[in-house]
Amino acid sequence: MRAVVLAEHGEPLECREVPEPEPDPDGVVVETEACGICRSDWHAWQGHGDWVDDRVPTGQVLGHEPVGTVDEVGADVETVRPGDRVVVPFSLADGTCPACRAGRQNYCEGATALGFGPAAPGAFAERFHVPAADVNAVGLPDGVSGVAAASMGCRFVTAFEGLDATADVGGGDVVVVVGCGGVGLSAVQIAAALGATPVAVDVREAPLELAAEIGAVATLNAERVDVSERVHDRFGGGDVSMDALGSAETFRTAVDSLGSGGTHVQVGLTGDDDRGEVPLPVDRLVQADLTVAGSRGMAPRRYDDIFAMVSAGQVDPGALVTDRVALDEVPDRLAAMSEFDTVGVEVVTEF
Repeated sequence: MRAVVLAEHGEPLECREVPEPEPDPDGVVVETEACGICRSDWHAWQGHGDWVDDRVPTGQVLGHEPVGTVDEVGADVETVRPGDRVVVPFSLADGTCPACRAGRQNYCEGATALGFGPAAPGAFAERFHVPAADVNAVGLPDGVSGVAAASMGCRFVTAFEGLDATADVGGGDVVVVVGCGGVGLSAVQIAAALGATPVAVDVREAPLELAAEIGAVATLNAERVDVSERVHDRFGGGDVSMDALGSAETFRTAVDSLGSGGTHVQVGLTGDDDRGEVPLPVDRLVQADLTVAGSRGMAPRRYDDIFAMVSAGQVDPGALVTDRVALDEVPDRLAAMSEFDTVGVEVVTEF
């Protein structure tokens, strides 16, 4: 079958023939219907993450935001059947560790990450394998399109978990979202759905215009204005901020935008410039009673919360999709991310 393979870090990706997957006793093989293209794939391609022992090896099939139809089922699988349409979280839990037993499968101690390690070849492929399918293969309700489900990917669920669970965003909260790529735009839409006041921040006008269309009350171009000054002048500071990109600059912009008692949620991962470390304004954290929290992915058990919001028309992940592409276009689309030359969410729909 055809798949997009990381041949060498930073060198052109290859769309080539790879062996067909076979189901483990507890796993299933899924025929890919759609798969989002995410900046995390770009980080993997660039070879980032060695500073936290998280560098993706060469030879890896990438792609971690899939939806598809179950084709083959392992002998020990109990809840998934051939023909089921499923969405799969990027963090594949084993279902047995203390974190999993506590319902925090996105922090599984024995987790493998779809598309990021040899144990879990990714979904930029005609088919892919899902281990521990009873935990990781989440049934997709009727009425949710494959494109919308793929656009949820890691970005929409990450934004939802970060705002809803980590920061407990509610009505009237001012939420400052710094970086309006896929996860940032998702956060804007989710914040609006939770009754908050989203403020979108970027250095490009196109994503800011899209942010305004999906619920941002204010949009700020960080190259033209002092973001924290504007947020404090207009709103008295943010109640919640989110760095959806991952750099010292975006982190500081987000934290500086907070008002007293505010919470910052970090979801963006750093690149070569910062290598996992950014300065922390400790004195201001103390003086203003600020909280800094990290958030990663979302447990499979919470997908129903998002599906319910989609069904009720409160959120529309598909509205973030700006392009549908073929599998052999993935290398070029990831290369475009090097120049921040993408807007919204792009989804592979032709395999």
